[in-house]
Amino acid sequence: MSTVNYLDRVRVETDADGVATVSLTRADKHNGFDLDMMDALIRAARALRRQRGLRAVILRGDGPSFCAGLDFKAVLSQRRRALLAFTQLWWPFRNRFQAVNLLWRELPVPVVAAIRGNCFGAGIQLAAGADLRFATADARLSIMESKWGLIPDMGATVTLRHLLRRDVVMDLVMTGRVVGGQEACALGLVTAVADDPEAAARAWIDQVLTRSPDAVAAGKRLFDAAWDDSAAAGLGAERRWQRRLMGGANQRASVARHLRGQEQPFAPTRIR
Repeated sequence: MSTVNYLDRVRVETDADGVATVSLTRADKHNGFDLDMMDALIRAARALRRQRGLRAVILRGDGPSFCAGLDFKAVLSQRRRALLAFTQLWWPFRNRFQAVNLLWRELPVPVVAAIRGNCFGAGIQLAAGADLRFATADARLSIMESKWGLIPDMGATVTLRHLLRRDVVMDLVMTGRVVGGQEACALGLVTAVADDPEAAARAWIDQVLTRSPDAVAAGKRLFDAAWDDSAAAGLGAERRWQRRLMGGANQRASVARHLRGQEQPFAPTRIR
């Protein structure tokens, strides 16, 4: 097990299977985002992207909550940094507020969010950047920005449209209402409800570890790229990724294992 801490806000623990558990560590503030936490998440995501042998990521929060959203008091207490952050709204490209969530979506491995307690605003946008979300039944989720007279601006336009119907997004964005884990699951905001979301995330990942890391990465990249593209572009992407996979060492090993009825994990390896 290796452990790296980023700015006393994010802890990354990677086990021998190549599974990284990324924990928000501001438990006394229900893991509310301040500027250091955003910087820490960006650093952690970029480091994981370069990490050899990474197979999957679990996103979680220490303490009672996943993330209670943006800590406005903490952000505004650093006036100079807050002002510089505010100017990023004029950038003609993706800013750091958006990168902090979209970078997880762009990792070439499965990312699973384990949600407990409050998951509001910036927290739900972080969770939406994961590939799957497991939540407790008593979790409380809200796209809460309208209560502050704002809109969700941390990548939600990219992530939420892949999860929810437009009318559901409009409901949650315009009202800012809080939904429990069961309703969030029924709406499609979370994948499944679990008493122990971290254990549920790991159980799902354990299944994925028995599959070729090349195929897992290619499947994520394929559907991320093709989801909103034309049918012709999607079919072309299928052909390109399949050509890359066929005949590779992990593809040949997958065939051999399947024929023998074996389900043991693949060794951590750099994805082709």
